[in-house]
Amino acid sequence: MHESVLVYRRFRYLKWAVTLTVVALLAYIFHSPSEPANGGTWLGYTLGTIGVGLIVWLAWFGIRKRSYANPESKLEDWLSAHIYLGLSLIFVATLHSGFQFGWNVHTLAYVLMMLVIVSGAFGLYAYVRYPKLMTENRRGVSLDAMIVEMAEIDRETRELAAKLTDEIRDLVFDAIENTRIGGSVRRQLESGRSGRTVAAIARIREIIPLPSREQTEDGRRLISLLTRKNELVLRARNDVMYKAMMDIWLYVHVPLTFALLASLIAHIIAVFFYW
Repeated sequence: MHESVLVYRRFRYLKWAVTLTVVALLAYIFHSPSEPANGGTWLGYTLGTIGVGLIVWLAWFGIRKRSYANPESKLEDWLSAHIYLGLSLIFVATLHSGFQFGWNVHTLAYVLMMLVIVSGAFGLYAYVRYPKLMTENRRGVSLDAMIVEMAEIDRETRELAAKLTDEIRDLVFDAIENTRIGGSVRRQLESGRSGRTVAAIARIREIIPLPSREQTEDGRRLISLLTRKNELVLRARNDVMYKAMMDIWLYVHVPLTFALLASLIAHIIAVFFYW
């Protein structure tokens, strides 16, 4: 997704959303019901119907965007509308409620709707921000290529460490065995250098210079390789973190959407059969 969806077709869907919001707000201001404003007035039913239509349409986008039959331009069209009309739903639903909230299924539907919108807003932020950061972080090198280079560095550092002292060998082997890229959700969201590799570099710098000229050169080469690996670990972990940040919001957004749809059905049933 590109940032261009925010200005797609010269802000067409922003204009639609603003128009819908302004019309709803004016209708609310000039509406004079015989009772306090609530979802049970004619305006409340009208805004509620619009709100339900928007929610169903917005939820349908999640299915629609996965259809391979849709050209990219069509998806950008839908996505731009999804963003702006989704934000207008905040005003439509709030005015529909007449600011009448309580501990009931109606307020539950409203809260879930707001959570869905907030999670969607974070998703928009993630897809605008993180692809650029990923490109800058990779510097033209894919994650797979980084991992291949790290594996080659591990092989060479093992060979060099075997020629040096037992302490250096243990430091290198420990750094190799305890370097992880990705894994659990918590690990995917971590960034930063490999602590064991940094510690190994610091300790080896204290040990060098070593007894002979050959060992000193091996030691310096070892430090150079470990420093390069540390840089690759940082970039690889950042790459995984950026990708996780673009994906993880869906694990919140999608379940919340289904919960919203269920609560919306309960809200409608309660209004028409028990209100």
